[in-house]
Amino acid sequence: MTGTLYGLGAGPGDPELLTLKAHRILTASPVVAYPAPDSGESFARSIVADFLSAEQTEIPIVVPMRAERFPAAEVYDGAAQTIAAHLDAGHDVAVICEGDPFFYGSFMYLFERLGPRYPTQIVPGVSSIMASSAALMQPLAARNDVLSVIPGPLADDELQARIVISDAVAIMKVGRHFARIKALIERLGLMDAAGYCERVSLSEQKILPLAAVDADTAPYFSTILIYRGGEAWIRDLAAERFSDAS
Repeated sequence: MTGTLYGLGAGPGDPELLTLKAHRILTASPVVAYPAPDSGESFARSIVADFLSAEQTEIPIVVPMRAERFPAAEVYDGAAQTIAAHLDAGHDVAVICEGDPFFYGSFMYLFERLGPRYPTQIVPGVSSIMASSAALMQPLAARNDVLSVIPGPLADDELQARIVISDAVAIMKVGRHFARIKALIERLGLMDAAGYCERVSLSEQKILPLAAVDADTAPYFSTILIYRGGEAWIRDLAAERFSDAS
């Protein structure tokens, strides 16, 4: 009998947004793995730190955090081998992932390598998009609105093409692309509909009209939400709060 591999969504940062199921599995697993930078603490681990015990074996999956490309396949190959050894020994392994494991989550690369070989369970987590909408106090999408989730690193022409055909937009992975994305949204005349959400659910959370953010870059964990859909009251809600900052 091998152990079970668990992919646990840890949510956007607030430990209280960890689901009861994820908490139960996390505290019962003898082995816990999580992504970690090559310097500084692991954000994923920090979310669940208060729930870990000294008896658990921890496996940091060290992923270099820098702009240039790194051998990601080698990192996940090595981590998969380490985790597989614990699974083969009959130990359950809980892999912590910020947000949701299958929504831009790093766990999916371990699942690719280990899922076909071992019993696996995925526990969904609160995504940063849903947390951002709640923090912004504005519905994300309604009725037949089409929601587009767009990675910030896309080129301007592709960003624009996807924004203009959507009723609601969530732009993720903003980071060093912030100034360029903000300029594009301004050219499209959508500043009155755009909200900026940074480090949502954490103590340093910032929720602002996009027009009020005066910066060239933004943290990786930042999201821009735009609503231009069919619900007039949601459009009016955004315009009322954001227009003064334009």
